Amino acid sequence: MYLASVGPLRTPLRRVPGNVVALGLVSLVTDISAEMVTAILPLYLVVGLGLNPLQFGLLDGLYAGATAVLRLVGGHAADRWRRLKAVAGIGYALSAISKLGFLAAGSSVPLIGAVLAIDRAGKGIRTAPRDALITLSSPPESLGHSFGVHRALDTTGAFLGPLVATLVLWTSLNNYNSIFITSTSLATCGVLLLVAQVRDHPNPAPVQHLPPTRLLRDATFRKTCLWAAGLSLFTITDSFVYLAIQRRWEISTGLFPLLPLATAGTFLLFAVPLGRLGDRVGRWKVFLGGHLALVLALVLICGPTGTWWLALALHGTFYAATDGVLPAAVGPLLPEGQRATGLAVLQTGQALARMASAVTVGLLWTVWDVRPALLAIAVALLAVTITAAVAKPLEVRR
Repeated sequence: MYLASVGPLRTPLRRVPGNVVALGLVSLVTDISAEMVTAILPLYLVVGLGLNPLQFGLLDGLYAGATAVLRLVGGHAADRWRRLKAVAGIGYALSAISKLGFLAAGSSVPLIGAVLAIDRAGKGIRTAPRDALITLSSPPESLGHSFGVHRALDTTGAFLGPLVATLVLWTSLNNYNSIFITSTSLATCGVLLLVAQVRDHPNPAPVQHLPPTRLLRDATFRKTCLWAAGLSLFTITDSFVYLAIQRRWEISTGLFPLLPLATAGTFLLFAVPLGRLGDRVGRWKVFLGGHLALVLALVLICGPTGTWWLALALHGTFYAATDGVLPAAVGPLLPEGQRATGLAVLQTGQALARMASAVTVGLLWTVWDVRPALLAIAVALLAVTITAAVAKPLEVRR
């Protein structure tokens, strides 16, 4: 029986469509699988394999940018075929299969990079159709709430992933292959849950499918995409945040895989409240507020005082205020039959900008060291955030 068939759930997920909850559960299981691997990779690559910050930045940039073009492919294919669920399923399946690649990659950095690219390609294919399904399954006035619930369930998986990885390593006597096998099994369960519980949105009437660039003729959508990409250009990736915190507070390598828990816990705590706040006061305002939280986190990491847990709490607040709030704001701007395509255009700009950001941070870290590099990024992000607040691209249409 479909979860979506029960209609809106009342308690504790009040007024949230069942299809959104089903998609959230798929993301929860998939994120446990993904975070089991990503929690250990930064330290393994930098400390274990000896990559310098620039080399790691290039690999991290590949990880962030591998989704870019395939986001467009996945979004456009889902709209053209009118099969949002099927295309999302292909992306989830590709990520599940890629986990086995780590068993063959060993300590080869090029092979690890290829496996990461395949995994992120799967994420790129599935993200826009999945978010389009959320927008089409929810009333426009409560999209922030729906995305907040979805991201909260997604982040529960991100919270559990490092814990599961630690447990698996402990029970397997530090056999890293057990991480990859368990991760593959969980990712497969996520695909099966999608097939069994998520219902595709009823096919809209056939529409003329415009090229993705034609959607940018809408001034509000175009400006929002440009500002989102501009902000992402100075958004430091998670791996660099965790590495900087580990260095700043000299956190032991044994505790490093648990750092994402503080980010995920804060994200989980604030995702729904900030999503609902965006519904009430304006999603663009909340989105920009999230970037200010990231600026504060970077300043705290570079400053003489402060605590690592507060920096990670601000990092999690950044995600809670941005990850679901932006697609909730942009979704209603797009034609129903091309919603996945439009969200893919938005997300592609962000992915390309984050790829450039990872390389830039790695270069600045190598040349200047960590504190000057992060301060430069923080100042640039603050300037762009203030300018975006003045521009107000979504002032009229939230």
